[in-house]
This record gives sequence, C-alpha cells and structure tokens, in this order.
Amino acid sequence: MTDSLDVGLLHAEDPDEEETRATFEEIEDERLEIPPELEFIRDIPMRVSAELGRTKIQVRELLQLYVNQIFEVDKMVGEPLEIYINGQVVARGEVVVINDKFGVRLTDIVNPLEQGLQS
Repeated sequence: MTDSLDVGLLHAEDPDEEETRATFEEIEDERLEIPPELEFIRDIPMRVSAELGRTKIQVRELLQLYVNQIFEVDKMVGEPLEIYINGQVVARGEVVVINDKFGVRLTDIVNPLEQGLQS
C-alpha cells in the first residue's frame, strides 16, 4: 500500500505555468512487533555504541600520545559508522548533532544472516 504525503503547492517560476501539488511516498514503519509472550524482553539492558573508526598502534606509540594529538583511523570522511549492541554490529549510520549532542541517523540495518560474514 503506497500512500502519499501532501507537502503543499509548488509555485511555478513562469506565471503562465500551472502550480502543481508535490507529494512524497510515505515511509512504511518497519519496526518489529514483539509477541505478548516475549514482552518481558523490553526491559533487558543492552550496551549500545557507535564506532567512528579503528587503528593499530604499537606500545611505543601509545606511550608517546599527548593531549591534542591527532591520529588517523581507518574510516574515510562520509563512510558510515558501525552501531554495536553488546559487541555485535547491528546497523550503520551517519553522525548528526541534536541539541549540542551527537547522535546517529541509521542508514542501514545489518541482516543477522550477514553477521557471520563480517570480520
């Protein structure tokens, strides 16, 4: 079922052209429903983390780190972050700022069947 969301009139640049109504397809809500017999799992705490990137350094380099030093990680600008729950990659996303705090906009949910294929 595809519904449209009315976003108002688009004004024509040429006064002789007719105005048209812009519409966008609504995004289907794809959240999973929890069966009543599993309702208790809603209150189980989980550790969620977002990883910007990784690097390997030697102990010698670790001992030489100082405040304001910059070191490079393996991610390129624009690459998605990995979102981990209890140490497992579950999603990917991009950094956003919300009221002076960082957040992550999810761009991809990892298929559980792909978990074994990741290194």
